[in-house]
Amino acid sequence: MVSCTKCHSSVSKQLINSTALAACPSCKALLRADVYPALYRSLPEGQSGETLHMDKEAGCFYHPRKKAVIPCSACGRFLCALCDVAFNGDHLCPVCLEKGKTKKKIKNLENHRTCYDSIALLVATVPMLIYWLTIFTAPLAIFLTVRYWRAPSSIIPRTRVRFVLAMAIAGLQIIGWILIFSNLITRTGS
Repeated sequence: MVSCTKCHSSVSKQLINSTALAACPSCKALLRADVYPALYRSLPEGQSGETLHMDKEAGCFYHPRKKAVIPCSACGRFLCALCDVAFNGDHLCPVCLEKGKTKKKIKNLENHRTCYDSIALLVATVPMLIYWLTIFTAPLAIFLTVRYWRAPSSIIPRTRVRFVLAMAIAGLQIIGWILIFSNLITRTGS
């Protein structure tokens, strides 16, 4: 749970709350870690924050009268059971979770995804109102379909029906243009 500030390897319990500086087992950097007893206490799932009973117990950063159960993995603030957000093995405070979401620093947290299947379908169908635009948008729709076929779709699971429709419509448009140009060539040639 406690890690070295240089190499981020785990620190053994013997180095925690010691009176002198000790060398990290991995990188040999000198360090000292002072930890409240609440760090090693586990809470049952769904339990709310407990009130402090002793002066030597750590309090939550956001709720000073609640007992701290774990530090935030990002900023180190002590958190009560109410403020602790467990995410991918880390424990984050609400502020660090929000910062990670807005600055996109948390890799596995997605709150928006581009739906390329919808874009490809729009690119294939909307220009049909002005047919001459399809000479440009049909190849673009096929490119989007091929390029983003394996890209993650919406956060809500979807099928690839939109990609298939976009490919079919764009293919028909390209066939239409080929027929138009071949018809024009045969008329001008005769």
